[in-house]
Amino acid sequence: MFEKILFPTDFSEVSLYTLRKCIPELFEMGAKKLYLLHVVDITATDIQAIELAKIDEGEVRKLAEELRAKGIDTEPVVKLGIPSMEIEELAREKDIDLTVIPSKGENIWRQMFLGSTASNLARTTKKPVLLVKCDVVEENGRRKIQFSVPPDRIFERPLIALDFSKCSDNIIKAVKEFEELPVSGILLHSIDYGSVDELEENIKRAKDTLDRYSSMLSFNVEKEILTGSASKAIIGVGLSRNATLIVMGKKGRNVLADLLLGSTAERVIRDSKLPVLLVPCEQ
Repeated sequence: MFEKILFPTDFSEVSLYTLRKCIPELFEMGAKKLYLLHVVDITATDIQAIELAKIDEGEVRKLAEELRAKGIDTEPVVKLGIPSMEIEELAREKDIDLTVIPSKGENIWRQMFLGSTASNLARTTKKPVLLVKCDVVEENGRRKIQFSVPPDRIFERPLIALDFSKCSDNIIKAVKEFEELPVSGILLHSIDYGSVDELEENIKRAKDTLDRYSSMLSFNVEKEILTGSASKAIIGVGLSRNATLIVMGKKGRNVLADLLLGSTAERVIRDSKLPVLLVPCEQ
């Protein structure tokens, strides 16, 4: 299991709910150390940032004590700066295994153009990021937060999307961090390359390659090969085959190109209701 976990919090309702309900489950699964980070955003605050940081330090310490009371080894950290940059810097500094961030429905896509911390981090990180999907709903006149997949089931049936680039090795390496947890899984490759005449040969090669990757894993996996859009294949198979998590690579690309055109990873983040584990291709 990923041992060193980083959880950035902005003290929002969704963030605190995820911290209290999801993080303990990860420690039940084998995580060992939690870095609880709050970043005072120097681009957003209109009061003295240093004074605000002092106040927030107290809040982070209280949360850390709450988690320690549950047996979770927690180190509170408060920083001044731009959230996505500070999160990435701490992840490198502490050699974090996994950063966990909640994302609220499709809002992550809408916020992207306003500089969403989650989407900025997902685009730039060189460490795996788990985006936990949750929504705020009204139930009997009361607000209620619910996860798309219960935290204790996130790793139960992963859909592992491979494009057969060098990044696929990184993805398998990340999956092996939690390979004792799945009941079963799905290996998926989407053929969106080559000519019609080459399709049969490309499918044969894909089957052989998926067989090779499946032999690296200790749990049973189904193998799926589709043609066409990779993002549509990932989302569709995830729903139809009852996956609990999407695991996929995130290639480093030009930020402006990603914003205007959208990468496969960002389309999946936007449209999938399942949690997404993003594995950086460049580490």
